[in-house]
Amino acid sequence: MEKEKVFAMSVAKVYPLLIAKATRKGRTKEEVDQIICWLTGYTKEQLDSQIEIGVSYETFFNEAPQMNPNCKLITGSVCGIKVQEIEDPLMQKIRWLDKLVDELAKGRPMDKILR
Repeated sequence: MEKEKVFAMSVAKVYPLLIAKATRKGRTKEEVDQIICWLTGYTKEQLDSQIEIGVSYETFFNEAPQMNPNCKLITGSVCGIKVQEIEDPLMQKIRWLDKLVDELAKGRPMDKILR
């Protein structure tokens, strides 16, 4: 998938996929919300608003109140790509979120996910 297509994707379309990934493995929507809010600085209400209005992934991350300063501690691979080596800042943020939800789905404790 081209980067531009990923950036233009609506958060409203991606969000249910993140929830499904977690809930299939016995985790909850609330845990996914907690991860998103931790990473981006959005409150739960702000997150809900962004989903409701259907902003793009690019807008969602560009307007994030404050990326968590510990997000640089997120390491590992998503789709065979090391997240710490991604050069495009927006793509790295998207992959950080993917990585955190992957860790949740794999059963990692929240205190370890939220570094």
